[in-house]
Formats: sequence, C-alpha cells, structure tokens
Amino acid sequence: MQSMFTLIPSSVTNQLAIAEIVDCNKKTSRYGLILSQADALELVITRSEALSNYGRIEFSGGIISKLILSFSNSPFLTKHNYVATLNDLIETFYYFKNETLDEISDDELISLMKKYFDQRCQGSVELLQNRELEVLARNVRYGISDYEDIYKDTEESFDEEGFDE
Repeated sequence: MQSMFTLIPSSVTNQLAIAEIVDCNKKTSRYGLILSQADALELVITRSEALSNYGRIEFSGGIISKLILSFSNSPFLTKHNYVATLNDLIETFYYFKNETLDEISDDELISLMKKYFDQRCQGSVELLQNRELEVLARNVRYGISDYEDIYKDTEESFDEEGFDE
C-alpha cells in the first residue's frame, strides 16, 4: 500500500521555485530589478540552508517570491545589491520566524520587515536584524499585545542612545 504522501524530489521542487522566482521579474523589472536563473538558484539554496540551520520545514513555497515582491519597490534596493540583500532577507525571515515563536504570520512578518527596512533602517539589513526585529521578537516573546509598536515604552531610551529617526 502506498503512502498518502508522495515526496517530490528536491530537484523538481527547486526547479518550480526557480521558475516562480524568475516569474517575479515581470513585476520587478519596472524597478530595474531582474533575477537570472543563477540568481534564483542562489536564493533557493539560501532558503534551503536557512531552513536547515533553524530546524524548520516548509510545506509550501512562495516565501522568496513574497519577499521579492514586497521589497522590490524599496528605494534602497538597486541592481547592484539586489541578490545579496534578498539572500540576507531570506535568512532574516526564517531566523525571526523562530525568534517570534511563529506567533506572527509569514505575511505580517514580511510586512513588518519591509516597513522597518524602508523607514527606521534606511535599507540596512544589519539594523533590521540587530535592532528592529530583535525588539519585535522580544515583545512577542514577552506577550506584549501591541508588539508591532516596538518602541512604545522604550522610545526615550533609544533616542538617548542615538537611535532616533
């Protein structure tokens, strides 16, 4: 008797993911952002490594495409930093899915990442990771209901340390 679940070889799923990523070029090309097949493969490898590193599994793809489409209109993405930034954002996404205890939906996390990246971080993935999302994750872990307002109670302390807008 065969199992109800049939495993699809990773090469097939990788090819599907690559095709989905390259298909995003239809929308991102208006911003001068285009991914080659090799770029798409690199992003798929980054996703696979991040999933493995953080002990996560993913049943449906699309996170890479969601990140691409969400961030493509950022004024801080250029054709010169596009692939490297996407690799960092993929890694960041899966790390903070763990850090927020999966309490935030994929779409909400991507939306918050984009908001912080474009506003407070001015395009710095390092600030996004080490400042904004760390505070967000802490707020989620401590059960703060308005976790999205990451500086609600700490605005003064961050201003004093030079983190003001």
